[in-house]
Amino acid sequence: MPRRRHVHLAEQAGQILVVGVESTSLTAAEQAWMKRIRPGGIILFRRNIEEAAQTAALLREADRLGTVPLFRCVDEEGGLVDRFREVIHPVPSAAAVFSTGKRHMYRRHGALIAREARALGFNTVFAPVLDLALKESAGVMRTRAVAAEPWRVIDYARYFLSGLAMEEILGCGKHFPGLGGATADSHQDTPVVHRQTRMMWRTDLAPWRAVAGKLPFAMVAHAAYPWPGRDSAVASVSRYWVTNVLRRQVRFKGIIVSDDMEMGGILSQMPLEEAVVKAVLAGVQMIPVCRDAGLIDRAYEALVREGERSVAFSEAVASAWRKIYRSKKRWLQPVRRHTPSGERLNRLCEEVKAFGQEVAEAPVH
Repeated sequence: MPRRRHVHLAEQAGQILVVGVESTSLTAAEQAWMKRIRPGGIILFRRNIEEAAQTAALLREADRLGTVPLFRCVDEEGGLVDRFREVIHPVPSAAAVFSTGKRHMYRRHGALIAREARALGFNTVFAPVLDLALKESAGVMRTRAVAAEPWRVIDYARYFLSGLAMEEILGCGKHFPGLGGATADSHQDTPVVHRQTRMMWRTDLAPWRAVAGKLPFAMVAHAAYPWPGRDSAVASVSRYWVTNVLRRQVRFKGIIVSDDMEMGGILSQMPLEEAVVKAVLAGVQMIPVCRDAGLIDRAYEALVREGERSVAFSEAVASAWRKIYRSKKRWLQPVRRHTPSGERLNRLCEEVKAFGQEVAEAPVH
């Protein structure tokens, strides 16, 4: 990490963004705006991941365009959210692994996902899911959530995170403060969760309190939690949820990241520009905008423009930048300039395949 003493607002604002790209390589236009914005992270999806060598090259190229290393991110939970299934082998879902009742399997789940991510050039995995598997959200979360009981979610998450850490991959809990009671999908609409505060502390928030010290990242949901005495705004732009609860009461020390700002859960409530400004003021440090280059540019310009207009906002941006920079200095290793070998990938494929077979054959607990 280079030493950075005097960093202008424009660069600080760029570091707040985690950006997506359209295809399997960077276009000239994408290279140009990445050089201008200099985002703090990149996130890839299945549309970007065609083969191992191509994925590693894409991540290296993106990393070279910035002044500091990128958080190279991927949503990879196994099951329904498996970005590597076409390149390596399908990974069992969190719910399937949890059903074995074996803690060493939970750890192996994390370790295998981490080894896949590292082989392809990623350093950050947006998992595990800490939402409770409640009947309200069953149709939306399906096999992404592992259990209705908080202590069972805690058990799985602790061992999964230890598997990620063994392979030096950063994890991200999601979706704070909990989507277990949500009936809507935040990709399209804003879930409204009516749960008592006391109940949420005993249930939805219990996993966060238990594993906060093991999480490098925490992702805040685009969901509303109206209740007397609580902020009814969407959690990702709510200072009550982000700073008062997650940072101060849960005592989370890592980087707070919002869910994707292209989702209907937030854009149905306010324009993108307002959302990114409110998120930073709420205490969010990093904001994913996962596909649309026009929206990425609008988000960046909104951050810079508000920082130039407001001293208080420029201080919030600077605070977020300091958190990101110090975390990168502590966590990130130099980008490895290698192409994953066919032998390594074949070996990894066989490991994942064998693990999936063990999960399928294990008695359900």
